[in-house]
Amino acid sequence: MSEYLFMAIDLIFGFIALFIVTKVLGKTSMSQITPFDFIAAVLLGELVGNALFDDKAGVTEIAFVVALFGLLMWATEKLTQKFKRTRALIEGSPSVIIHKGKLYRDSMKKNNLDIDQFQHLLRVKNVFSIQEVEFAILEANGELSVLKKSDYQSPTRKDMKLSPQEVNLPTTIISDGQLIEDNLKEKNLTEEWVMEQIKAQGFETIEDVFYAEYTKGEDLLVFPVFNRNHTKWDA
Repeated sequence: MSEYLFMAIDLIFGFIALFIVTKVLGKTSMSQITPFDFIAAVLLGELVGNALFDDKAGVTEIAFVVALFGLLMWATEKLTQKFKRTRALIEGSPSVIIHKGKLYRDSMKKNNLDIDQFQHLLRVKNVFSIQEVEFAILEANGELSVLKKSDYQSPTRKDMKLSPQEVNLPTTIISDGQLIEDNLKEKNLTEEWVMEQIKAQGFETIEDVFYAEYTKGEDLLVFPVFNRNHTKWDA
């Protein structure tokens, strides 16, 4: 029983230590994962895992491993920020795959990217033909940045010489049949107003609504609860 207790203590401490390290390193390191970051994360997990199942290792050893690893990662981040030349070596550098409509096969070969994989990355960006692309850049984290040719770009309000329009962020009001009180207060809305809106769209209670979204100046967007076992909306 004592072995399981010590293992639980080590695991909880390791979890907290890893959480602190990820917070210290920052969100950028977690959201923009490069090959180096991926290998580092796997290595850290392996080190902590080995420490947990090593009879001779305890909280002190786990703390040392996590602290040293976190220090090395922090030092690497500072190094790449201070010395630009180290960024390409550690973080990698973007590669131009399409330049002014021309596809560069050598760039694809350098990045071990075949045409099928490239087309998949384009489709993720809602591009279904290579002829639509003016520039395509493969970023260091493996994502593809695409700039379409002018003939395939959507016209903007500026292109159409229209006056700027206020942009409002949609807010979730109802989720899974439950009213989100905090969002309601943030938008200065009342439950009575919400009930009026959903009743106007044919719903009797909030529980009948799966999801409702509020955008200033627009009607409440409502999605009813739908049961896959039935051919109509449940209301």
